[in-house]
Amino acid sequence: MALTSIQLGQVWRSDADGQDYLVTKVYNEVFTQYAMLRPAGITAPDAPTVRIKVTKGPQGAALPGYTFTQEGSF
Repeated sequence: MALTSIQLGQVWRSDADGQDYLVTKVYNEVFTQYAMLRPAGITAPDAPTVRIKVTKGPQGAALPGYTFTQEGSF
């Protein structure tokens, strides 16, 4: 699902394992935007992070391999 923009605090579900991830950081490197995700059910200091390249198209921004959801199961 594409959104206008990826923002902090959004919840995205991994298409591979069904786990919910929280967007903790969004940043740019030269011409590419990245989002840092951590599992939603784990406290922040113990959470491993995942860096995902944001894709942009006519429909908006998306995270490949993830589906936007605010209805997490955590």
